[in-house]
Amino acid sequence: MPVRYELIKECKETKARVGRLHTPHGVIDTPVFMPVGTQATVKTMTPEELKEIGAQIILANTYHLYLRPGHELIKEAGGLHRFMHWDRPILTDSGGFQVFSLGPLRNITEEGVTFKSHLDGSSHFLSPEKVMEIEMALGSTIAMAFDECAPYPSSYEYARAAMERTTRWAKRCKAAHHKEDQALFGIVQGVTYRDLREQSAAEIVEIDFPGYAIGGLSVGEPKPLMYEVLDYTVPLLPKDKPRYLMGVGSPDCLLEGVALGVDMFDCVLPTRIARNGTCLTSRGKVVIRNAAYARDFSPLDPECDCYTCRNYSRAYLRHLFKAEEVLALRLATIHNLYFLLRLMEGIRQAILEDRFVEFKRQFMAKYEGDQEE
Repeated sequence: MPVRYELIKECKETKARVGRLHTPHGVIDTPVFMPVGTQATVKTMTPEELKEIGAQIILANTYHLYLRPGHELIKEAGGLHRFMHWDRPILTDSGGFQVFSLGPLRNITEEGVTFKSHLDGSSHFLSPEKVMEIEMALGSTIAMAFDECAPYPSSYEYARAAMERTTRWAKRCKAAHHKEDQALFGIVQGVTYRDLREQSAAEIVEIDFPGYAIGGLSVGEPKPLMYEVLDYTVPLLPKDKPRYLMGVGSPDCLLEGVALGVDMFDCVLPTRIARNGTCLTSRGKVVIRNAAYARDFSPLDPECDCYTCRNYSRAYLRHLFKAEEVLALRLATIHNLYFLLRLMEGIRQAILEDRFVEFKRQFMAKYEGDQEE
């Protein structure tokens, strides 16, 4: 297999674990958070800056890159790694979530999905085979199978139909995928219905992928319900392969996800909220645009040693946002990504030193104790 998971250490009190994911583009220490570079770029960040803050792997999106600039062009450029000047691992989402988010702009059949581009309204068709063609052309380290992501809430009947189609499409994806240096991960679906999640996990594991994702969560359901689904779903996935929770990236969800046995996470949250002037700190979120920071010359987070916190004050950041300067977006993004990547580093170290439960408790007590509204 092109990727291999190595289990290093398990937490005695939770399902948390530390591992290494060996890939053709380098080794990834897990649990890991993957910054999202939807259109072959993590917004406002250079690859060198991403490496400097400790990004081990980034995510790009098949749907967006298929529409613009096109997978043929990226293949002609030498693949996604060369095109975007990133030599570490890349995971490409299948685009399933984006397609199914189009609502009335798409039509699902057994063969695939017909949809209208959000860019120009042009019509397109994606099937499991077509998605594999696109992802192989992109040349990512890890490709995701094409799945049907049912919304929350969904009726039992709809959730079951989507889950069963996801299994059939996963088999078609595996049959069509033939790039030897690219790993193909399967996706477990089933919304919040336990029997559907259990059936999906059994069927997707039987197909035998080198890694497994849990999809269809963090789409509007209450967090306790997401944790409940993870609690009974994660143990159904092989212990010797990586487990990936799609679309999750808030500090509380990362800690809970790790405690429930998840190895990989991704989310647009840190970059998106940064561009809106919201920053993650050890004492909760700071909305830096607020007038309270106009004369606050302290660092964004006194406990952080990122480039932003070492060199700039809250007052300066607020000024940049109020003046609509591009540097504001960059500095806030650098900080938010660094904050989450350092959190994951702290989690890994805590598991290795048998103190994860205390680390989690202390972090959340401080993070939630001074939360801004």
